Amino acid sequence: RPNGGRISIDDRDVSALPMHQRARAGLGYLAQEPSIFRQMTVADNLNAILEHTPLPPEERAVKRARLLEDLGLTRLADQMAYTLSGGEKRRTEIARALVTDPRYLLLDEPFVGIDPLAVADIQEVLAQLKKRGLGLLITDHNVRATLEIVDRAYIIYSGKILVHGGAQDLLNSPEARRVYLGEKFRL
Repeated sequence: RPNGGRISIDDRDVSALPMHQRARAGLGYLAQEPSIFRQMTVADNLNAILEHTPLPPEERAVKRARLLEDLGLTRLADQMAYTLSGGEKRRTEIARALVTDPRYLLLDEPFVGIDPLAVADIQEVLAQLKKRGLGLLITDHNVRATLEIVDRAYIIYSGKILVHGGAQDLLNSPEARRVYLGEKFRL
Protein backbone atom coordinates (compact mmCIF):
# COMPACT_ATOMS: atom_id res chain seq x y z
CA ARG A 1 0.00 0.00 0.00
CA PRO A 2 1.41 3.43 -0.91
CA ASN A 3 2.19 5.81 1.92
CA GLY A 4 1.95 8.96 -0.16
CA GLY A 5 0.95 10.49 -3.46
CA ARG A 6 -2.35 11.06 -5.18
CA ILE A 7 -4.25 10.41 -8.38
CA SER A 8 -5.59 13.51 -10.12
CA ILE A 9 -7.69 13.88 -13.24
CA ASP A 10 -8.14 17.46 -14.46
CA ASP A 11 -6.84 18.75 -11.10
CA ARG A 12 -9.47 16.68 -9.26
CA ASP A 13 -8.05 14.35 -6.62
CA VAL A 14 -9.67 10.94 -7.16
CA SER A 15 -7.31 9.00 -4.86
CA ALA A 16 -9.86 8.26 -2.15
CA LEU A 17 -12.80 7.59 -4.45
CA PRO A 18 -14.17 4.06 -4.78
CA MET A 19 -13.29 2.35 -8.06
CA HIS A 20 -16.72 2.92 -9.68
CA GLN A 21 -16.42 6.69 -9.07
CA ARG A 22 -12.88 6.69 -10.46
CA ALA A 23 -14.29 4.99 -13.54
CA ARG A 24 -16.89 7.74 -13.92
CA ALA A 25 -14.08 10.30 -13.61
CA GLY A 26 -12.30 8.70 -16.60
CA LEU A 27 -9.97 6.16 -15.00
CA GLY A 28 -10.03 2.53 -16.11
CA TYR A 29 -8.18 -0.28 -14.37
CA LEU A 30 -7.00 -3.72 -15.42
CA ALA A 31 -6.00 -5.76 -12.40
CA GLN A 32 -3.03 -8.12 -12.35
CA GLU A 33 -5.17 -10.94 -11.00
CA PRO A 34 -7.57 -12.44 -13.54
CA SER A 35 -10.91 -10.68 -13.24
CA ILE A 36 -12.81 -12.36 -16.02
CA PHE A 37 -16.20 -13.83 -15.18
CA ARG A 38 -15.33 -17.44 -16.00
CA GLN A 39 -18.89 -18.82 -16.08
CA MET A 40 -20.09 -16.17 -18.54
CA THR A 41 -19.57 -15.79 -22.27
CA VAL A 42 -17.19 -13.18 -23.62
CA ALA A 43 -20.15 -11.02 -24.70
CA ASP A 44 -21.77 -11.34 -21.28
CA ASN A 45 -18.51 -10.26 -19.62
CA LEU A 46 -18.99 -6.96 -21.46
CA ASN A 47 -22.74 -6.91 -20.82
CA ALA A 48 -22.11 -7.15 -17.08
CA ILE A 49 -20.53 -3.69 -17.24
CA LEU A 50 -22.66 -2.27 -20.05
CA GLU A 51 -25.81 -2.87 -17.98
CA HIS A 52 -24.55 -0.27 -15.51
CA THR A 53 -24.14 2.44 -18.13
CA PRO A 54 -26.83 4.98 -19.05
CA LEU A 55 -26.86 3.75 -22.66
CA PRO A 56 -30.13 2.43 -24.09
CA PRO A 57 -30.06 -1.30 -24.99
CA GLU A 58 -29.55 -0.76 -28.73
CA GLU A 59 -26.51 1.48 -28.09
CA ARG A 60 -25.12 -1.08 -25.66
CA ALA A 61 -25.32 -3.72 -28.39
CA VAL A 62 -23.48 -1.43 -30.83
CA LYS A 63 -20.80 -0.65 -28.27
CA ARG A 64 -20.38 -4.33 -27.38
CA ALA A 65 -20.00 -5.25 -31.06
CA ARG A 66 -17.42 -2.48 -31.56
CA LEU A 67 -15.36 -3.55 -28.53
CA LEU A 68 -15.49 -7.21 -29.58
CA GLU A 69 -14.31 -6.20 -33.06
CA ASP A 70 -11.60 -3.82 -31.81
CA LEU A 71 -10.15 -6.47 -29.48
CA GLY A 72 -10.38 -9.34 -31.99
CA LEU A 73 -13.02 -11.13 -29.95
CA THR A 74 -16.01 -11.22 -32.30
CA ARG A 75 -15.60 -14.91 -33.15
CA LEU A 76 -15.36 -15.68 -29.42
CA ALA A 77 -18.40 -13.66 -28.33
CA ASP A 78 -20.53 -16.70 -27.45
CA GLN A 79 -17.69 -18.75 -25.99
CA MET A 80 -17.55 -19.40 -22.25
CA ALA A 81 -14.74 -17.39 -20.70
CA TYR A 82 -13.20 -20.35 -18.86
CA THR A 83 -12.35 -21.93 -22.24
CA LEU A 84 -10.28 -18.95 -23.45
CA SER A 85 -6.50 -18.84 -23.71
CA GLY A 86 -4.59 -16.47 -21.43
CA GLY A 87 -4.29 -13.86 -24.17
CA GLU A 88 -7.98 -14.09 -25.09
CA LYS A 89 -8.92 -13.66 -21.43
CA ARG A 90 -6.65 -10.62 -21.18
CA ARG A 91 -8.18 -9.06 -24.31
CA THR A 92 -11.65 -9.68 -22.85
CA GLU A 93 -10.61 -7.93 -19.63
CA ILE A 94 -9.25 -4.99 -21.62
CA ALA A 95 -12.50 -4.76 -23.61
CA ARG A 96 -14.45 -4.78 -20.36
CA ALA A 97 -12.24 -2.00 -18.95
CA LEU A 98 -12.97 0.07 -22.07
CA VAL A 99 -16.77 -0.13 -21.68
CA THR A 100 -16.78 3.05 -19.58
CA ASP A 101 -14.75 5.01 -22.19
CA PRO A 102 -11.89 5.86 -19.84
CA ARG A 103 -9.45 8.64 -20.68
CA TYR A 104 -6.71 6.78 -18.81
CA LEU A 105 -6.23 3.06 -18.37
CA LEU A 106 -4.05 1.66 -15.59
CA LEU A 107 -2.75 -1.80 -16.43
CA ASP A 108 -1.20 -3.87 -13.66
CA GLU A 109 1.04 -6.59 -15.13
CA PRO A 110 -0.87 -6.96 -18.44
CA PHE A 111 1.75 -9.38 -19.83
CA VAL A 112 1.82 -11.80 -16.89
CA GLY A 113 0.66 -15.35 -17.55
CA ILE A 114 0.38 -15.10 -21.32
CA ASP A 115 2.52 -16.64 -24.05
CA PRO A 116 4.84 -14.62 -26.33
CA LEU A 117 2.33 -14.54 -29.21
CA ALA A 118 -0.35 -13.18 -26.89
CA VAL A 119 2.13 -10.61 -25.54
CA ALA A 120 2.59 -9.35 -29.10
CA ASP A 121 -1.21 -9.20 -29.55
CA ILE A 122 -1.65 -7.22 -26.33
CA GLN A 123 1.19 -4.88 -27.35
CA GLU A 124 -0.63 -4.20 -30.62
CA VAL A 125 -3.93 -3.60 -28.81
CA LEU A 126 -2.24 -1.14 -26.45
CA ALA A 127 -0.48 0.62 -29.35
CA GLN A 128 -3.85 1.10 -31.07
CA LEU A 129 -5.41 2.46 -27.87
CA LYS A 130 -2.50 4.87 -27.50
CA LYS A 131 -2.98 6.06 -31.10
CA ARG A 132 -6.61 6.83 -30.28
CA GLY A 133 -5.47 9.12 -27.47
CA LEU A 134 -6.08 6.86 -24.49
CA GLY A 135 -3.53 7.49 -21.75
CA LEU A 136 -1.90 4.26 -20.57
CA LEU A 137 -0.03 3.63 -17.34
CA ILE A 138 1.56 0.18 -17.27
CA THR A 139 3.26 -1.56 -14.38
CA ASP A 140 4.93 -4.77 -15.49
CA HIS A 141 8.02 -6.83 -14.77
CA ASN A 142 8.25 -7.83 -18.44
CA VAL A 143 10.60 -4.95 -19.16
CA ARG A 144 11.18 -5.85 -22.80
CA ALA A 145 7.47 -6.03 -23.69
CA THR A 146 6.80 -2.79 -21.82
CA LEU A 147 9.73 -0.75 -23.15
CA GLU A 148 8.84 -1.72 -26.71
CA ILE A 149 5.53 0.17 -26.51
CA VAL A 150 5.85 3.02 -24.00
CA ASP A 151 6.83 6.64 -24.61
CA ARG A 152 8.19 7.09 -21.08
CA ALA A 153 9.27 4.64 -18.43
CA TYR A 154 10.12 4.91 -14.75
CA ILE A 155 12.19 2.57 -12.63
CA ILE A 156 11.18 2.86 -9.00
CA TYR A 157 13.67 1.59 -6.44
CA SER A 158 13.21 1.71 -2.67
CA GLY A 159 10.07 3.81 -3.10
CA LYS A 160 11.74 6.53 -5.20
CA ILE A 161 12.04 7.17 -8.92
CA LEU A 162 15.56 6.00 -9.75
CA VAL A 163 15.54 6.85 -13.45
CA HIS A 164 12.97 7.89 -16.03
CA GLY A 165 12.79 8.71 -19.70
CA GLY A 166 12.40 6.92 -22.99
CA ALA A 167 13.46 3.32 -23.49
CA GLN A 168 16.91 4.37 -24.66
CA ASP A 169 17.38 6.59 -21.61
CA LEU A 170 16.78 3.60 -19.36
CA LEU A 171 19.02 1.34 -21.42
CA ASN A 172 21.83 3.91 -21.23
CA SER A 173 21.48 4.46 -17.50
CA PRO A 174 24.21 2.80 -15.42
CA GLU A 175 21.93 3.00 -12.36
CA ALA A 176 19.03 1.29 -14.16
CA ARG A 177 21.38 -1.47 -15.30
CA ARG A 178 22.93 -1.86 -11.87
CA VAL A 179 19.71 -2.20 -9.86
CA TYR A 180 17.17 -3.60 -12.33
CA LEU A 181 18.02 -4.33 -15.96
CA GLY A 182 21.42 -5.98 -15.60
CA GLU A 183 24.41 -5.35 -17.83
CA LYS A 184 23.40 -7.84 -20.54
CA PHE A 185 19.83 -6.57 -21.05
CA ARG A 186 19.07 -5.61 -24.68
CA LEU A 187 15.91 -4.67 -26.55
